[in-house]
Amino acid sequence: MERTTLQAAERFVVSRKPAVMTDRYVVSRALPDGSAGEVVAFAEQALLSPKDQVTVYTDESQDRVLCTFEADTVLDVGAVYTVRDEDGSPIGSFREKTLTSLLRSTWVLDQPGLAELTGRERNAALAVLRRIWGFLPGTDFVPFAWRRHFDFTEGGRHWMAVERKFGLRDRYRVHIARPDLDRRLAIAQAVALDALG
Repeated sequence: MERTTLQAAERFVVSRKPAVMTDRYVVSRALPDGSAGEVVAFAEQALLSPKDQVTVYTDESQDRVLCTFEADTVLDVGAVYTVRDEDGSPIGSFREKTLTSLLRSTWVLDQPGLAELTGRERNAALAVLRRIWGFLPGTDFVPFAWRRHFDFTEGGRHWMAVERKFGLRDRYRVHIARPDLDRRLAIAQAVALDALG
């Protein structure tokens, strides 16, 4: 998909496909009924990579890079993830707010020239309950039971939402209301919410 066409899209579907030694994410344009349409991106993360690094391609052939994102440090705590275009030039960044995220996951999405967007889990009570549940013995595998919805806002305006659909597989709906938000940066952040969360 051409860059201008991608930038015009407002809704995407992100689906995670577990594979041996990698996590793979297929990003599609959302059809009017909310189902996945044309593939616009394909991301892959090596599970044993010493540094969090994800390459996002334009499709599953992996012939052309759409963007990449990589942590500025080996430690996840406090890491800033820089998103770069296919030529390696930075287009923005995101980071998790560590202390705030102890109770409710909170991210900051930054694109030069635009005000920062703050993305928080929509349901604070569910976020706390999910964390308590994670400390209980034998509760490691219940991924489909927890819905994680994020709202990215600035000055009280909602500019982007990432909503996890109920099901056995990780699947997210992404809605972008800000026309000047770089879709590559938005896709990278949406993938990171699952890959790094």
